[in-house]
Amino acid sequence: MTDPRIERMATVLVDYSVSVQPGDLVQIAGSPLVAPLIEAIYKSVLLRGAHPYVTLDLPGLLGLLFTHANEEQLKHVSVLDELFVDRFNARIFIYCQANTKSLSNVDPAKQVVRKAAHRQLRDRFLHKISSGAQRVCWAMFPTSAYAQDAEMSLREFEELVYRACLVDREDPIEAWRDAEREQEKIVQYLAGKREMRLLAPDTDLRFSVAGRPFIACAAKQNFPDGEIFTCPVEDSAEGHVAFSCPASEEGKEMTGIRLWFKGGRVVREKSDKHEDFLSEVLDTDEGSRVLGEFAFGTNEGVTHCTKNMMLDEKMAGTVHLALGHGYPEAGGTNKSSLHWDLVCDLREGGAVYADGELFYKDGHFIIKFPKAGQKGTQCH
Repeated sequence: MTDPRIERMATVLVDYSVSVQPGDLVQIAGSPLVAPLIEAIYKSVLLRGAHPYVTLDLPGLLGLLFTHANEEQLKHVSVLDELFVDRFNARIFIYCQANTKSLSNVDPAKQVVRKAAHRQLRDRFLHKISSGAQRVCWAMFPTSAYAQDAEMSLREFEELVYRACLVDREDPIEAWRDAEREQEKIVQYLAGKREMRLLAPDTDLRFSVAGRPFIACAAKQNFPDGEIFTCPVEDSAEGHVAFSCPASEEGKEMTGIRLWFKGGRVVREKSDKHEDFLSEVLDTDEGSRVLGEFAFGTNEGVTHCTKNMMLDEKMAGTVHLALGHGYPEAGGTNKSSLHWDLVCDLREGGAVYADGELFYKDGHFIIKFPKAGQKGTQCH
């Protein structure tokens, strides 16, 4: 018997996240590890009169590509991937790795070659999403590998993921709509703000958000979700920032990352682990040392760092900054094949100011929201 929480996940993804309509072409991408969820989604898509296409990825195939492919093969862009970008109405990607360190020993130069080759397709993909021409959601499914990274049992990790997805609720879709309404209050407060200042241990960073909207995220493109994001003005970041959660890129885990910004670019970087690789990541291309995103995590179901960015960036009480590609819907203009999220925990001694006004302290929004017809006030 299928876990009812998996059935609820499928319902949220199909009916709410990508809003499948009759006649839609719908891609469902995952691995055999997530067969129960794929089957539930497949059935839901069929019942809505749409056309499901399942693409299965076997664990280890990407590692084989990097080990045996020549440069021409690394640069090859799948014609199937182009078809999915150009023709499909909705796409659901399910993250479900069996080994999160499988690419740890891959030559970084090969990874850079492959990313650069896929940049044009990625840009086209992101444009389709931002224009509303394609509805896409990246979902997470609990696996033993993710549980091990989080130093939890699989059962404990499942509980965390399902709680963060709100599928432990009787009506998770309505719960996500409630979450979005709460986020919109923050978005309205931040509308028109020009400068942000982030203060925390070993952190003092300023950047402009002038003309950049903040956007609420409530399970329309990520699942689980829970964040409010914008794109900083590309040449505005000044100062330094330390990231408290471990971060991974291509299977390599880095801890104690510190970055220094001048004129909007990272001019110095340090980490306690894999510092040389950190520099290689930041040198991916011309745009990879520029901020492409700033966001507040709002999901109270995620309570501690799990070493999985799908969860950690959503954790209530944190903010995250992304290096690399910016989102056009939030005014971002930075172009890069990199978009790398890094998390800063503000629950013990952090603050964020908007235009000089303190509105976020120790992991909490401290503004009072007005009733209809009233102005908001600050709450200390």
